[in-house]
Amino acid sequence: MCFADQLDQLKFEQYTLSVTIATIERGGVTSNPRTYQFLAPVDAWGFPKYPSKTIIVAPRLDWHLAIRSFVTTHLYVFGEPNTWFGTWINPQTQHCYLDITTSQADLSQAQALAQQISQREGRQIVALYNTLWKQTVYLEDDRHI
Repeated sequence: MCFADQLDQLKFEQYTLSVTIATIERGGVTSNPRTYQFLAPVDAWGFPKYPSKTIIVAPRLDWHLAIRSFVTTHLYVFGEPNTWFGTWINPQTQHCYLDITTSQADLSQAQALAQQISQREGRQIVALYNTLWKQTVYLEDDRHI
């Protein structure tokens, strides 16, 4: 990633560090790497737009390094409409998922679209998450947590 100057580089570092801290504190966040803004909780179901690009980071690894690398690699995608950088800690495994996120307001539509995307990308989407209600819906068995 090319920075205009040291200040731009430090702002990027501050953003990725803020994402890492917020992910650990909240269990996941949604943000825009182009503006460094966090998305406020909304009543919509978020899920990976490109699951083949999702990275799963084990709890013992350096999440900040993984976040910085992921954002740098995929920065070009975050200009697409309804496209965000999402982090999510799976409560069952404590693994951190880094993905390019999209959302749908209606749960049924979100589930159907997530299934279509899973088939197209050749990688199963594990869950949908509603940031307003802090609710996870697993696609395989429709569990709500």
